[in-house]
Amino acid sequence: MHLIGYIKRNKVLLFTALFILVLRLIFIGVMGLMPQDAYYYFYGEHPALSYYDHPPAIAWLLKAFTTILGNKAYAVKLADSVTTLGTMIAFYHLCLHFLSRQKAANAFVVMFSTLMVTILSLISTPDVPLMLCWTLSLLFLYRAVFLERKVYWLLAGIMMGLAFDSKYTAVFLPAGLLWFLVISARYRKWLLSPWLWAALLLMIAASSPVIIWNIQHDMASFRFQSTGRAEGIEVRPLDVLGVIGHQAAILMPVLFFSLWVLLYKTIRRKFKKVSPEQLFLLSFFLPLFLLFFLISPIYWVKINWMMPAYISGIIWANIYLSAKYIRWQQIIALIVHLALAIELVFYPVPVHSDDVWLGWGEMADSVRSLKKQYPQDFIFSADDYKTSAVLNFYLDEMVYGQNILGRKALQFDYIGTNVNDLAGRNALFINSEIGDATDENRFTDTLRKYFTTVQPLPPIVVRGYGKVIREFQVYRCLEYKKGRR
Repeated sequence: MHLIGYIKRNKVLLFTALFILVLRLIFIGVMGLMPQDAYYYFYGEHPALSYYDHPPAIAWLLKAFTTILGNKAYAVKLADSVTTLGTMIAFYHLCLHFLSRQKAANAFVVMFSTLMVTILSLISTPDVPLMLCWTLSLLFLYRAVFLERKVYWLLAGIMMGLAFDSKYTAVFLPAGLLWFLVISARYRKWLLSPWLWAALLLMIAASSPVIIWNIQHDMASFRFQSTGRAEGIEVRPLDVLGVIGHQAAILMPVLFFSLWVLLYKTIRRKFKKVSPEQLFLLSFFLPLFLLFFLISPIYWVKINWMMPAYISGIIWANIYLSAKYIRWQQIIALIVHLALAIELVFYPVPVHSDDVWLGWGEMADSVRSLKKQYPQDFIFSADDYKTSAVLNFYLDEMVYGQNILGRKALQFDYIGTNVNDLAGRNALFINSEIGDATDENRFTDTLRKYFTTVQPLPPIVVRGYGKVIREFQVYRCLEYKKGRR
């Protein structure tokens, strides 16, 4: 009866959520492979305890689905969608600990209709398993701390470890927990409990694949994600506006700015009348949310970095959000998803980036045909990881990265290949469009440092929607030179 009553009272909210769900199901079939999908699939094709730029959970996930369903783009998308569905189910159960059934249902609909959930459902990133493990961690921690069910300490420890196996952002889980216990007089007693420390030990144990891999590889991944990131620091105050823009986009403006308004009011009241339950939510929202906004004037914060904070942030916001604001949130979400559908189906606005869903399969077909003309040549690319990863997904042979040209190549440096073994062989070089003639000449000069002869071949041009949508440069490079790495 409760469900029927909710449906009658919230027809508009449910219609928008169901319509967005239908669009997402259509997107699974319409969207082509993204470079990120291919790169993390590449992880899974080279099993390891962990990987250079991220932990292994996303590799485990994609390997499981593609093993069962085959090496297909839809299998990758389905892995993301099913995992994100699990996140949403866990999110609803978490909501019920803080909100009435009516408000919990509202929070579920609000969260479900965000562009954030659409991204998580369609693009493979480490955030996909992270969000599931993060949500389950909060659910188990609540039951351990507030309901005093000791077994949930153990489950929370395991889940926090799996979150760390997904992405290093998971360090904010134990940090948020300890912060909450320190500032909460009522629940500070848990700091002396062996159950808390058992949970933390279990987290470390569950994180052991990542820890062991880093020990074996001179802490390469930890250094890449810490000191390596620090190399990108540069004062750019206007970047704050960009971060505000993309966070408002993935949450929808009503929800995003509501969080700021509520935060402002809470700070003005000096956190008075904040219940322990709200303090718990804020302990896992504020540190991540505020930290990334604080560093945004000196470091570009990516669109997905704050996502875990919004699990508890959205629940906190829905304590206060009125029905009027929720309706506006859903109307805007519907408009945004309709615009996205138009872009995916008709492509009216060209995307001038390699982070695009179009043209990769057609490019791979052209490379497959080209390889028949030069069957002994190896294939490589040098646009970071994207073209190489996509070709590895579609072709039945190893496609090399930019380490062929002596550059650092992320995970391509850690799969056990020795590029010197390729000395003397010819190669096909495939790259997304380099730029103007000056850039192309400069890049050709780079190729000549590593090959005796460099011959340009006709570019691969991908057409669709009555226009050129992608272009890839192609070179045949003769006699790879040894010893230049």
